[in-house]
Amino acid sequence: MAAGGPSRSERKAAERVRRLREEQQRERLRQVSRILRKAAAERSAEEGRLLAESEDLVTELQGRSRRREGLKRRQEEVCDDPEELRRKVRELAGAVRNAKYLVVYTGAGISTAASIPDYRGPNGVWTLLQKGRSISAADLSEAEPTLTHMSIARLHEQKLVQHVVSQNCDGLHLRSGLPRTAISELHGNMYIEVCTACTPNREYVRVFDVTERTALHRHQTGRACHKCGAQLRDTIVHFGERGTLGQPLNWEAATEAASKADTILCLGSSLKVLKKYPRLWCMTKPPSRRPKLYIVNLQWTPKDDWAALKLHGKCDDVMQLLMDELGLEIPRYSRWQDPIFALATPLRAGEEGTHSRKSLCRSREEPPPGERAAPLSSAPVLGGWFGRGCTKRTKRKKVT
Repeated sequence: MAAGGPSRSERKAAERVRRLREEQQRERLRQVSRILRKAAAERSAEEGRLLAESEDLVTELQGRSRRREGLKRRQEEVCDDPEELRRKVRELAGAVRNAKYLVVYTGAGISTAASIPDYRGPNGVWTLLQKGRSISAADLSEAEPTLTHMSIARLHEQKLVQHVVSQNCDGLHLRSGLPRTAISELHGNMYIEVCTACTPNREYVRVFDVTERTALHRHQTGRACHKCGAQLRDTIVHFGERGTLGQPLNWEAATEAASKADTILCLGSSLKVLKKYPRLWCMTKPPSRRPKLYIVNLQWTPKDDWAALKLHGKCDDVMQLLMDELGLEIPRYSRWQDPIFALATPLRAGEEGTHSRKSLCRSREEPPPGERAAPLSSAPVLGGWFGRGCTKRTKRKKVT
């Protein structure tokens, strides 16, 4: 035996005792848990005595149960009844009219109507993964700006909204006609790749998803800068990364807008990520001087207690009611007026094989009256707008 220490056999004996106590504790925990699942009237006298002797375990298990129920309630989608929703929208419309500087924060919930899944809804990406279910990749080239996107663009046009801060990477705010200067896409844009070797950074807007070859900490897209020849990178900010690009993240404008805002409207965001950005919430100001907060979401958000008003409804439904209340017409999205085609940089000769994602194309619908479609022979001049499988022009069926 070593001087001043237990022998090997003593250490083994002590370890056996420790493991036995842990197993007894686990068994007691299982017994108490089974008893608590029973109705009080169904418990035997022996089970009642066991609960009385295990007061600490009962308290712990009941606390766990309350936390589980609380998390479950937070994940539930709640809808205001139609009359209540209309009343709340009238209040929201008053806030929009009276706001001196209104900033809109948007999340995945505004794009679900475009068949892009959200993250924490009943069929959201994280929700399905937590349940062990597989998720299918959505064809984002088929997605178009929703009623909410188009409403926001009109509100900005009418100077009722000053800036939009978005967590979405789908590029639909840009495609709705919202000016680049009015958008901060904090997590990037799937249609934009940049050259960081050029000063200032050189942007390339494409008509296809540039993220095909990129992932966490791996951002090179496989194409080169037309100016300096350096490798281009995507603009996506993944979970666990810090966004450092100037555009399209536009953090400077987002921070400035938040500092000026007297009203913030949150649409379709769980706010679980946005709440981590103190700059967006003016937390250095006293509560009385912070912007009034209005939230549109079907689920609980961590900012609900701070909100002047919480509207439980789908974003498109709320925005339709809001635009009606404000007396504003919602513009109809048209691919023939989609700004992305004017902004896009065409691929150079030899770059066609650098991606296999489906390209956006204008040929899904007829041009507006008086606007003649460009001939197919001009496709290179148009910047490669007609991607593979997009050269055939199809007519929209007339809705009667």
